[in-house]
Amino acid sequence: MNNYGVNPNKEDFLAKKMQELGIFEKDIIEKFITSGGKGGQHLNKTATCVYLHHIPTGIEVKCQQERSQALNRFLARRILVNKIEQLVLGRRSDERQKIEKIRRQKRKRSKRAKEKMLQDKKFHSEKKKMRSYRDLTHLD
Repeated sequence: MNNYGVNPNKEDFLAKKMQELGIFEKDIIEKFITSGGKGGQHLNKTATCVYLHHIPTGIEVKCQQERSQALNRFLARRILVNKIEQLVLGRRSDERQKIEKIRRQKRKRSKRAKEKMLQDKKFHSEKKKMRSYRDLTHLD
């Protein structure tokens, strides 16, 4: 496998994953494009954006996350593997699961849950009121 400038263990894992799914380098069309965004003159002069097209499945991936072309090549292949794995095995992608989790967290509470929370707050405040300092001068 090519040297992508990442940990060799990660490269080996990616190679094994590609082999398991039957993804071959000969089936991938790889192009390099100048990427936009942050990076300044370095990005303007070099083609760091990586475009991959997997011919058998028709899946296309474009990666321009990093300033390094080698790292973008690795990341693009990892994204491609995840998409093909999702297609082949019918798994939900990690990204989709994260989006759904955030959506659940942002969902409004039900009326019943709101009422219960308010009830608990009132009970808690009453408990705290009982602890407050009492004026003992009226006992004299």
